[in-house]
Amino acid sequence: MKLEGRLFTGNRMTDIKEVSLVSDPDAPFSRNLENALILLCHELDIPVPVWMKKNTKEFAAFYQTIFFSDQYQEKVRFDRFQIKMIE
Repeated sequence: MKLEGRLFTGNRMTDIKEVSLVSDPDAPFSRNLENALILLCHELDIPVPVWMKKNTKEFAAFYQTIFFSDQYQEKVRFDRFQIKMIE
């Protein structure tokens, strides 16, 4: 699984990273996605956001979703974080 993450402040992209994770064929897709998201957040040096029902709907429909600053339990230095599955 390949996941791309972009950080935005206002309408300006401030950082972009991409991670590749070998998916466990025995694990459910959600577990592989969670592991890739944690790795991506580590690469971007940001906390892991709270995954909400809207994120599930967006990701299922478009293979991408956006997390806003209110989805974090601590203060973050950006306005939104977009993830997108590549491949």
